[in-house]
Order: sequence, then structure tokens, then C-alpha cells
Amino acid sequence: MPIYEYYCNACGHRFEQLQKASDEPLKICPKCQKPDLEKLISNTSFQLKGTGWYVTDFRGKQAKANSEVKAETKPKAKEEKAAKPEAKETKSKVKDEKKA
Repeated sequence: MPIYEYYCNACGHRFEQLQKASDEPLKICPKCQKPDLEKLISNTSFQLKGTGWYVTDFRGKQAKANSEVKAETKPKAKEEKAAKPEAKETKSKVKDEKKA
């Protein structure tokens, strides 16, 4: 349930009230008992920061599995490229040994 903030224009009392979103706003101040309450708009503690948060948090299981597969294949491709020059060197060493 959300917490709403109220301000009494009559006495200046400011307070928070835990209410359902479907509940009617309060009208009577709990401190002075006058019907002069105003529902305030306040900052929430829920913040979305950074880029791409929604891609990982709100996708289905299949999309998550696909993104994991893509992430796994990219480093392997880089490793294979790095491994190929070493393989050429070992073949040339074998040829040199056979000639000698």
C-alpha cells in the first residue's frame, strides 16, 4: 500500500498516511479536526537508474535464456580468434622439426 502525504491548511500539520490507492483522500485533520486537508504530491523512494534496466527485469524466461546464450557466444568467438595464431605457430614448429 502506498504512503500518502497530507498537509492541513488550517493548522499547518503535515503527516503521512498509509492507504490503499482506491481509498478516498482524507478530509479531516487528525490534529485540529478541521476539514482543510490537502493531499501532497511527494517524491517516491522508487527510482529507475541506468540504461537497460527493463530489458533484464521484465522480459519473459525465453528472452532471458536467449540473452544468456548470446552473452556466452561472444566471448568464445574472441577466444577462438586469439587461439588461431597459436595454432599456426605450432604447425610451423612441427614443419621445421620435420625438416631438420
